[in-house]
Amino acid sequence: MKTILVTGGAGYIGSHTVLALLEKNYDVIVIDNFVNSSKESIKRVEQLAGKNVKLYPYDCCNMEDFEKIFKENHIDAVIHFAGLKAVGESVALPLMYYENNLISTLNLLNLMRKYEVFNLVFSSSATVYGDPKSVPIYEDFDLHVSNPYGRTKLMIEDMLRDLSKANPSFNIALLRYFNPIGAHPSGFIGENPNGIPNNLVPYITQVAVGKLKELGVFGNDYPTPDGTGVRDYIHVCDLAEGHILALKKLFTGCGLVTYNLGTGNGYSVLEVLHAMEKAVGKKIPYAIKPRRPGDIPACYASPDKAFKELGFKAKYSIAEMARDAWNWQKNNPNGYEN
Repeated sequence: MKTILVTGGAGYIGSHTVLALLEKNYDVIVIDNFVNSSKESIKRVEQLAGKNVKLYPYDCCNMEDFEKIFKENHIDAVIHFAGLKAVGESVALPLMYYENNLISTLNLLNLMRKYEVFNLVFSSSATVYGDPKSVPIYEDFDLHVSNPYGRTKLMIEDMLRDLSKANPSFNIALLRYFNPIGAHPSGFIGENPNGIPNNLVPYITQVAVGKLKELGVFGNDYPTPDGTGVRDYIHVCDLAEGHILALKKLFTGCGLVTYNLGTGNGYSVLEVLHAMEKAVGKKIPYAIKPRRPGDIPACYASPDKAFKELGFKAKYSIAEMARDAWNWQKNNPNGYEN
């Protein structure tokens, strides 16, 4: 039985991936400093799986604490989610993002090298494509970013590409996510943003549950079918499955590989809103507002490479994503703080 270390494993994508790992009979160790996550998510994951997670409440930027995990455990692979992730906050506080995201990753890579743990799945992002020349987006497109958050993702990708060339023992999967939404179908774990949500679907669900007044739709004059921005939304459980398949690929000794994880379908802001209205069973108020600087008209993946090489195919429809997002929100109106 293989042991997987999951950094940031108490977060939104991390917790769903930890559950998927447990269901596939991996042993799981989690490190999380709970800056934007909750210990409750791990408790609930353990309840759903009927298995325990070894949890270290440490910060990956603290090398002394971090090394204890490698000293105390035999680790077969790492899935690296830990990091700050809000675009707007990264623009306001760039040094905090560079310090946190880069130092935590450098610490991890130095420990992996020291303790000869050579398998890594890295949580990257479609933000590394910037404003793409066309859609769908393929993995070989040019990479360019427009904010400090995205720049840390691209810098880490560059670090990993350099490491792979320097040390062929490493097997590394760079997973570029598109837009994760939804929640576990049980409604027991889900997205739990601190304060006002940065992402579309939790904002909509908080309007629906009465915590926020209305949804702001930024721009309705884009060159898209209804004028609102188009994105590739993927169910978080599909995304978790992508990590399981990437791990299997690493254990074949694949070197460095890069995959988009998306559905290949683009949905506009209003299409997502209407899907949520069907799930909720009522109209959700919204207001059209000016475009936000840096927003692009359309962004969706080509998932062909992930399907061909990993056997990855997203299963959930937009209606099912909306259903599960609402099921989580209505059962947990205050997230994990109920």
